[in-house]
Amino acid sequence: MYYYCLIDFLALLVLLIINHDVLLKKADAADSPVQKRYRYFLYAVIAYYFTDMIWYWLYVESWLSWLYIDTEVYFVVMAAGILLWARFAVEYLGSRTGFSKLLIYAGRILFVYVLIVTPLNRWYPIMFWFDGEGVYQTGIARELMFIAQVALLLLTAVYTLSVSLHSVDRKRQRHRTIGLSGLIMMVFVAVQIFFPTYPLYAISYMLGCCLLRTFVIENEREEYRSSLEIALEREKEHFQELKNAWKLAYTDALTGVKTKLAYVEKGEQIDRQIADGTIRNLAIAVFDVNDLKQVNDNLGHDIGDAFIKKACRLICGVFKKSPVYRVGGDEFVAVLEQEDYEDRHRLLQAFNQQIEANRQNGSVVIAVGMVEYKPGEDKSYKRIFERADMQMYQRKRELKALADEPVVFVGKPENT
Repeated sequence: MYYYCLIDFLALLVLLIINHDVLLKKADAADSPVQKRYRYFLYAVIAYYFTDMIWYWLYVESWLSWLYIDTEVYFVVMAAGILLWARFAVEYLGSRTGFSKLLIYAGRILFVYVLIVTPLNRWYPIMFWFDGEGVYQTGIARELMFIAQVALLLLTAVYTLSVSLHSVDRKRQRHRTIGLSGLIMMVFVAVQIFFPTYPLYAISYMLGCCLLRTFVIENEREEYRSSLEIALEREKEHFQELKNAWKLAYTDALTGVKTKLAYVEKGEQIDRQIADGTIRNLAIAVFDVNDLKQVNDNLGHDIGDAFIKKACRLICGVFKKSPVYRVGGDEFVAVLEQEDYEDRHRLLQAFNQQIEANRQNGSVVIAVGMVEYKPGEDKSYKRIFERADMQMYQRKRELKALADEPVVFVGKPENT
């Protein structure tokens, strides 16, 4: 006798297992308007299973007072399920035709009808009653309610199938599945009219929900994943393009050191640190390559580019832990912080010794000016740079004075 409850229980378990992510609104589950409609429909189905299980148990135990209340709830939940089913189908189709609105209004009218007739049934038993032996009896109002449900399910299924004729690809399959599930539910509901004590309604919900989950919700989610993968791939391409653009903007194409744009941003950062009072140890080294114009004029720009690259390698070879910026054709700046700042005097001495050796053997000669940040005196990075630039030009004049004749770059262009 309890097989009726067992079917409801098994159908409920199946629904909870295959739709747990939708019901719990997990993060990886899409939460579109369609998904919400589907979830509300599932809530109504769950409520139906519970009331149906309790109904048959109370019916077998002949607890008529509680059975009467449960039967009232049963009809209300049933009508709510049909309304929510129609709303889901229409929402999924995305159609806003007059007929789709008619389906929704019909579902609402059915729901209101049940809300009105159910309490009236207590005084005028036109929907159901229990006879003297406790046997469940049905009235005309119940049959009208079931006929209305069958009609609404049929109309919704036919409308969905007609829309599928104009759908494409996977949408056509999903629309047909919705229509098919509606037809299956319609058949079981129609048979339920003649067999009121059989769990046919529960079976119709179970089959309908399984079809929807397998061939509609899961299929749509798979399509969403595919489109998401395509979008992510495009995002990666855009990121790579942005990365390449960033590299072009911040990396000097000839020397591989940082560009003037990066230098300007570094100056702005230092200005903020000066304003905040968070900067203490800082030194600036400004470099200028001697005789570049003479090399370009006499030997060509290819030799001149190699001349610049050789000068840059010399600077980076000494100031290894400092960011080096190319701020002009033959001008470079190194910002000395942390370890290089602590070792600044030795680095400057080593650099000038190398320049002296280069001057003697006719290699690249670079003038450098280095100053330290003076808290309280240097109000901006520009002031630090100006002092370093002045020292660099003083050094440049000294090197010019030492030279008996202009330095000529010797050798072929070198690879960086």
